[in-house]
Amino acid sequence: MRNFDQLDAVLAWSPPDGLPRPAAVYCDFEDLRRYKDAVPRAKAAGLPVGLATLRILKPGEEGFHAPIVRADPDIVLIRTLGSLEFFREALPNARLIGDFSLNVANDLTADLLVRSGLEQLVPSYDLSWDQLAALVRGFEPAPIRASHPPAHAHVSHGALRVRRVPQHRKDHRDCGRPCDTHKVELRDRIGANFPVRPDTGCRNTVFNSVAQSAAEYVGRMLGLGLRTFRVELLRETPAQVGPLLERYSRVIAGKDDGRDTWWHLRALNQLGVTRGTLQLV
Repeated sequence: MRNFDQLDAVLAWSPPDGLPRPAAVYCDFEDLRRYKDAVPRAKAAGLPVGLATLRILKPGEEGFHAPIVRADPDIVLIRTLGSLEFFREALPNARLIGDFSLNVANDLTADLLVRSGLEQLVPSYDLSWDQLAALVRGFEPAPIRASHPPAHAHVSHGALRVRRVPQHRKDHRDCGRPCDTHKVELRDRIGANFPVRPDTGCRNTVFNSVAQSAAEYVGRMLGLGLRTFRVELLRETPAQVGPLLERYSRVIAGKDDGRDTWWHLRALNQLGVTRGTLQLV
């Protein structure tokens, strides 16, 4: 979740047809200070809550971990190796799950990170379907623990520095934070808009203009022993959250065909969805 509106929409979602509720919710807020309000809200609704670390942590920025420690989440979404070492000691009772930014692309890396304290991993977004399957098969005897793939996500294209500080200001500390009230996008040569989102450290991440959907592959992932999937929200409105969760829940539960769902999502959204690096075999 990127904001409280999305979080509240997930917490209020009542699954139809006996579908299960989400196993957990993850908060990825720009303002880490708001984590302290998100955790009790999720716990009051009966859902475990995870908090995301920054994906880039420079020397001297270790203080960005403090809001997460004070919020005392059930789960920490680990995005850097330094964060793994820190939270293994600072929050020994929290579950640690590695995000895609750890670039887990082979079973040796997966094994090393799990032995270092991670419970689950999000595989690298660079993997094709054959490579993802090989990673999971090569991580025996616990494929369920080895992988935590996204079923729906706006894939990031990396971080960059976009100057958004007015000329008469010094830096992000006195810029007036125009990003709080304006949407920032980059437009490519064919007119597609790529969302740009800042983090607490004033670093900006460019996201794909369309979401990557793995709906077609959920059945195959289940066949590999995977049981945990993540639906990542970016700019979805509260009204879009419930229908999106229902569609993927139905595919995971075997009630709907994944390929039909993929085509429906492609037609439903203005810009559609993409398979990304996944390729049909």
